[in-house]
Amino acid sequence: METVWFLFVAFMLVAYVVLDGFDLGAGIIHLFIARNNDERRLVLRAIGPVWDGNEVWLLAGGGTLFFAFPLVYASSFSGFYLPLNMVLWLLILRGIGIEFRMHLDNPVWRDFFDGLFSIGSSLLAIFFGAALGNVVRGVPLRADHYFFEPLWTNFQPGANAGVLDWYTVLTGVVALVALTIHGANYLAVKTDGDLGQRSRATARRLWPLLALLTVVSCVATLFVRPQVTKNYTEYPIGFLIPAVVAGSLILMFSANRAGNDRRAFLGSCVYLASMLGGAAYALYPTLLPSSNPGVADITIHNAAAGQYALTYGVIWWSIGMAIAIGYFVLIYRMFRGKVTLQQGEHGY
Repeated sequence: METVWFLFVAFMLVAYVVLDGFDLGAGIIHLFIARNNDERRLVLRAIGPVWDGNEVWLLAGGGTLFFAFPLVYASSFSGFYLPLNMVLWLLILRGIGIEFRMHLDNPVWRDFFDGLFSIGSSLLAIFFGAALGNVVRGVPLRADHYFFEPLWTNFQPGANAGVLDWYTVLTGVVALVALTIHGANYLAVKTDGDLGQRSRATARRLWPLLALLTVVSCVATLFVRPQVTKNYTEYPIGFLIPAVVAGSLILMFSANRAGNDRRAFLGSCVYLASMLGGAAYALYPTLLPSSNPGVADITIHNAAAGQYALTYGVIWWSIGMAIAIGYFVLIYRMFRGKVTLQQGEHGY
């Protein structure tokens, strides 16, 4: 049952990154591709019906982690207390930026909250990428499986590393570029005219950087934590994952050049899912690696809840997922197609 719940948690985190990822990406480029208030409203209208629902996957993933693996939940929330509070405030500021901008018909007011939306989205992408980097790199677990990390120390991975070092900053930059392209591909699907063309051009210009960063981050991961190759060498079927990553990059490039926005967006979805899937495959059965050689990792076996809870929890999780997936299918079908502005409309 531990493996089943590991897959459940991984699925929910992938769903969050893929779905809320285009919201974050749209926020990152919001100030740069939208040249006037009407175009900024179009960007917000493209994500307006779904952005808050997409964020629920983050809460649901955290709740699932708490239910299935309470030790890793307690350890990570204690050790990452400062960055998690920063993420919380960035989520709040991003929501405020979206909802408050239209309360006053004043350009200074709108620009201020547009800035909050864009800055919050950019920093969230970097922090989420750095968080994944911390999990892959390992954290300084003590014998009681708790730890504390300052925000930064000497920017070097190792026993005394902080949340930010050169490796986690690199993973943060990879996340920033990947989500920017993801958001640009989504806006190209949802908008027409100059805004859609600028979105498509943004994704095309950033693609070489993403391809380069993908290779560099994989090499850096092998340098920082060589153990990530263990599952791949023992179970070579895992090498299909990097093949899918490469294929998704090719799909994004070819679809963008052909002007097929939906296929380019599908490519960025597959890229994000396969990159996260590759990390999960490399870490399994570890949930939180230790950077202290004398301290064991937190794994699905020593962190899991009781078997009775895990067994019967599958039933309720399945019911909840069926309802959630049905809701999301309905919402995305209701708001499919290009977004437009109508004369005299208020709100986004």
